[in-house]
Amino acid sequence: MNIGRKLKMGLIGGGPGAFIGAVHVKAAQMDGGIELVAGAFSRDAEKSKEAGRSYLIDPSRAYGSYQEMIEKESKLPEGERIDFVSVTTPNNSHFPISRDFMQAGFDVVCDKPMTFNVAEARDLKKVVEDSGRLFGLTHNYTGYPMVKLARDMVRKGELGEIRKIVARYPQGWLASDLEASGQKQASWRTDPSQSGGAGSMGDIGTHAENLAEYISGLRISHICADLSIFVDNRRLDDDGNCLLRFENGARGVLHASQISIGEENALAINVYGTKKSIEWHQEHPNYLHVKAADKPLEIWSRGNGYVAEISPAAARATRLPSGHPEAFLEAFANIYANFADALRARISGVTPDPLFMDFPNADDGLRGMLFIETVLASTKSDEKWTVMPK
Repeated sequence: MNIGRKLKMGLIGGGPGAFIGAVHVKAAQMDGGIELVAGAFSRDAEKSKEAGRSYLIDPSRAYGSYQEMIEKESKLPEGERIDFVSVTTPNNSHFPISRDFMQAGFDVVCDKPMTFNVAEARDLKKVVEDSGRLFGLTHNYTGYPMVKLARDMVRKGELGEIRKIVARYPQGWLASDLEASGQKQASWRTDPSQSGGAGSMGDIGTHAENLAEYISGLRISHICADLSIFVDNRRLDDDGNCLLRFENGARGVLHASQISIGEENALAINVYGTKKSIEWHQEHPNYLHVKAADKPLEIWSRGNGYVAEISPAAARATRLPSGHPEAFLEAFANIYANFADALRARISGVTPDPLFMDFPNADDGLRGMLFIETVLASTKSDEKWTVMPK
């Protein structure tokens, strides 16, 4: 990883009881090239100060609101103020926070989904284009080395023409009415006013959608969806099944569930071509299964030279020798490492290496919101297929 000068990070969210904010901080700091220096960690000013103490930042830079943070950080000299901000709040606030920071001249990393709805996603994509700022979206599963290897195998034609893609993300943590207990993560993720129009399909189904398009290089063109709510009194879907059509004529199946008892984070994907197929499991991320007709199963292992020969991106995303497992935090850190190197290149006035730009962006964020909108429309429609807009 290219270190260069250390970048200064700001954080929105990540206060007491939060999960993903702390993940962002740990991932960003993993390679030593980023330090957290400021944040608006909670809407409650006292809780924000409390979080600031836990992150060991200057108390004067633990702000009571993101608006105060923009105002005061903007007045600091370059090199002292934050270089970028990470937005880790519930979905309904991603758009205004990201928009306001970019319009104030700051680069942004945002947790997924990018926005609350498609209209906001289109507006934010235009803000990114007009501002000239860097925007990164933490679809972190694209950060795994073997996912990058799978993508590069497809790009090089190793699989032949893609015929079918099967992506699934089953979890079991919402198999009961957990939100009724006041559990913070369950409460906001099942609340349509905070999460948006979709539940499990928006929360984790978008990861399966993003992985399918990232690896295959194909865009979904049509969806036939069926969403269900199994838990009584729940307001958003907790299970969903989709038939997919891709732009090249390939077919697909996508399944996302949070009521699949016994499952943890079993994101997985199969991509079938005319020559070979690949299979990858997030819970066993260091291995890619490669299959061909009438040939032995190949299991490719992260960290080996034969992986680097096919995929420089996978080699760049690898920190440890083969046999020393790398997983979720490292994949998340790879998103930050590429974003940070791209930002350093821009600060230095040089064109970033194309490998630096290998992180999800506003285009991917818009695709995710279009996917959610199309799934919701398909579920309500009497037609078999619903076109996914571009």
